[in-house]
Formats: sequence, structure tokens, C-alpha cells
Amino acid sequence: MGSAVAGYPRVKPMSETELSVICKNCGSEVSPYVTECPYCGARLRKRAPKLERKGDQFEPQRPKRRRRRLRIPKPSRPSRGPVSFARSDTFRPYATLTVILGSAILLLVQKATGDPLSTYGGLIVPIGDEWWRYLTAPFAYVDVGYLFVVAVGLAIFATGVERRLGSWPTAVLLLACGALGVLAAGGIASAKGDITVIAGGNGMALGVVAAWFAIRRAESHGAIDEEYDVIGVAVAAAVLIALPLFAPTANFFACLVGGAVGGLAGLAATTLHHKE
Repeated sequence: MGSAVAGYPRVKPMSETELSVICKNCGSEVSPYVTECPYCGARLRKRAPKLERKGDQFEPQRPKRRRRRLRIPKPSRPSRGPVSFARSDTFRPYATLTVILGSAILLLVQKATGDPLSTYGGLIVPIGDEWWRYLTAPFAYVDVGYLFVVAVGLAIFATGVERRLGSWPTAVLLLACGALGVLAAGGIASAKGDITVIAGGNGMALGVVAAWFAIRRAESHGAIDEEYDVIGVAVAAAVLIALPLFAPTANFFACLVGGAVGGLAGLAATTLHHKE
């Protein structure tokens, strides 16, 4: 039994193997190299162990240890901390007050004289060569209610932006939001061939709301005690966007473009003031 017969290699005799497998069905001790019990036919395992040849004998292969690949964790990007703006407790919101009081004075003079809105900087489409009206139209009003809504928005959000950025940057931001909004609205009206009047600072107000939101969101990132009222910001933005439904000189496109300019300016400010 132990010798090679008819060209077949020699296999270890049964006496040299370890009969260590017990059939659970009949209790017989059988070879560990079979898949079925030779006494009762019960299934012992799914497959027989693989054999390897050593000389003229076959022995069961030893299981190869799998090499564990050492996974080197990828270096994570350092988390960016919250944005820090230098806030002054003794600052004066000169830019915000100038815009509100200047618009109020122009409205009072316009009401007192009875002159048309175009005399005080309103934009009439088609505009012609009076390009300066793009700069003055955001400060011209004929409706007290329209001015009141814009003034409240500026008083709430523009002062917060001015406290963080300063008066001069805030003044430039207000002028950019208002003028670029009116420019876009005038261009759209001209392309459509409409004859309309555009005036008021709804784009300016929505711009500072968007800028304030971008700054406060960056300030509160990862901070527990830095919370802000998102619902209040959304309500303020919705009121400003809906102004064209109630004020005839308020323009929807001027509002949206002004808000987009303010939002981009707020993101740029947070990038420049980011703490490394």
C-alpha cells in the first residue's frame, strides 16, 4: 500500500496519518482527508484539503498566511478654523448712516418740490448717455414704504458688515451692489425694448444680507457659541425680493444681481480673513 503502483506516486499509509476527525452522524473516526464518512456517507466538509507533493509522497498543504497590506492613511487636509474679524465696540456705522440719511433727504426734497424722479437720479430706460444714473438710481425713491423696508434691512445687516470690514469697504460694497444691480436691470430692460423706471436700493439691501450671511456662516463654522438666525435671514431676503410686487420702481433683476454681488464679496472677505 505504501509503495508506488502502476506509476502512481506513493501516498502516506493510513497508519501514518492522524485519524482525528469524528463523524457527527455515526461517531466513527475517519481520515481528515475525506469529504464523506466511509461508514455512513455523511458529509464531513465541502471540499477535501489540497495535497502537495514532497518527494514520492503527498501531504496536505499548510494554509498560507495572507500578508496583510499595511495601509498608509492618506494625509488629511487640515481643517480650516473659523474666520476671525476684528470687531470694534466703539465703531460708528458711517457708511450705513450716509446711505440711509442721504436717500431720506433726497426723498424729502423730491416730495417737497414735486419734481420727477429723474431729476433726483432715477434711471429711465432707455437711458441714453447718462451713465451716471447707474450710480444714483439706488439712492432715489418715490415711495416712503420702499425706503423704510430697505432702510431696516441696511440697519440690521449693513451695520454688522461694517463692524467687521470697516466703513470704506462697506461703502464700496453698498455702491457696487446697488450700481451693478441697476446696470443689469437696465440692460435686460433695454434688450426687451421696455420703457421703465428703475430706482431704489433693494439690490443694495439684499447684497448686504448675502454678505452678512456669508461672513457669519464662516465665523460660526465649528464654533458652538456662534449661532445666528437662519430663518430671520431668509425672511429678510424674501421680503426684499418681493418688493417689486409692491413698489413700482423696484426691479427684480436689480435685486438678484445685487444679492449675488454681495454674496461673492462676503465669500472673498472670509477668504482674506481666514485663520490658518
